[in-house]
Amino acid sequence: MYSHICVGSNDLAKAQTFYDAVFAPLGGTSIMADLDGGRLAYANKGANFMVCTPINGDPATFANGGTIGFTCESPEVVDAWHKAGCEAGGESCEDAPGVREFPFGKLYLAYLRDPDGNKLCALYAMGE
Repeated sequence: MYSHICVGSNDLAKAQTFYDAVFAPLGGTSIMADLDGGRLAYANKGANFMVCTPINGDPATFANGGTIGFTCESPEVVDAWHKAGCEAGGESCEDAPGVREFPFGKLYLAYLRDPDGNKLCALYAMGE
């Protein structure tokens, strides 16, 4: 449905450490790391995720109320993603990783804030 998602960063080296760590459990790979040019890019299963310094020169800020979600293959992958992110400079947010029940079914979720404050979610759909 989308071609890419891009979040801003004020410290690409710190962002690279974090995103290298959280994309490893998901099978994502770095496809571009141009710290001098202000761009990082990752790919997985046809989706691209970019981290950039703002072109206009203003500080990067996170989206209040925004969340970027990543599909995972199992609850274990969600947990590995969360652990890797916490160890690489991210901060756990929301409730602890675990099952959430919704009218449409159960989800296993974990939430992190990256070093710039962007809110991320790892999700495994458990079904009914």
